Amino acid sequence: MSTAELIELNACGVLLDIEGTTSSISFVHEVMFPFVLERLEAFVDRNAEQHQVIEACEQIARDAGQVSLSQWLQAANQSLDSDHSAASSAEKSSVRSAASLVIAEVQRLMEADVKATGLKALQGLIWADGFHEGKLRSHVYPDVIPQIKRWRASGLDVRIYSSGSIAAQKLFFGHVDGLGDCLDLFSGHYDTTIGSKKESVSYQRIANDWGLKPAEIVFVSDIAGELSAATAAGVQAVASLRPGNAPLPSELAVPKIDSFAKLVVRNT
Repeated sequence: MSTAELIELNACGVLLDIEGTTSSISFVHEVMFPFVLERLEAFVDRNAEQHQVIEACEQIARDAGQVSLSQWLQAANQSLDSDHSAASSAEKSSVRSAASLVIAEVQRLMEADVKATGLKALQGLIWADGFHEGKLRSHVYPDVIPQIKRWRASGLDVRIYSSGSIAAQKLFFGHVDGLGDCLDLFSGHYDTTIGSKKESVSYQRIANDWGLKPAEIVFVSDIAGELSAATAAGVQAVASLRPGNAPLPSELAVPKIDSFAKLVVRNT
C-alpha cells in the first residue's frame, strides 16, 4: 500500500507507541540512552537510599531471575570467592556491592536493547533529572502533535503504550522540544507492567482497562511483533514508517503511514 494514501478508520481510541512512531529511533538511541549510561554510576551511588531507586534496583534483580538484590549479591560473592582464577583481590572486590551488580546489569541490558521493567524504571529516574535540569528535551515528529489535537477535538481518546515506564512517558511528553508540556493530550499511559507489547493478551488487558472493545482501538507502532499481537487481539493496527525504522515483513498485512497526517480516525 502506498504511504501517499490516506488511511481512514473508525474507532473510539488511538493507542500510540513512542520510539519509531511519535519520535525518532535515533533520538532514543543517540541521545536518551547515552544520557543514562553517562550518568548511571554516579546516579546510583548518589541516590542509593531513595525509595524509587531501591524499588527499581530490586526489580532489576527480579528481572535477572533473582529473588532479591541482597540474595543476588550474596550469590555473586559466593561465586567469586570460589573462583580461584580471579587475578587479584582487587578484581574480586570489584563486584562486592549491590550497586556494581545493578550497573553491570543495566549496561548489559542496554547493550542488548532489552525491554525490561526494572531497567525502564531506572532509566526513567535518570531521565527525570535530565528533563528537570533542562538538559533533555524530547524529539517529537512535527506531524504528531497537530494530528493528536485533531483527534482529541473530534472526541477521540488518545493513550500511550510504550516499553518505557509510565513515569518516563510522562517526562517525555511533558518536555517536548519547542512545545513544552503536551501531557494534557493523553488520557492514559501503559507500559510493560500490563504485559509485553508482543503478546496479544496485553492489548486485551488495555482494552478492558480502557472500557473499549479491541476493535474500537487503533494502535500505531513500527514493530512487526507488536502490530501482529495487536491484530491478534482484534485491535486495528497501523504500521509507522519513519526514517531509521527496521523494515517490516512483506507479509504484514496492516495499513502503513509515514505521517500522522495520513491517518484519519473517525470517532464512532
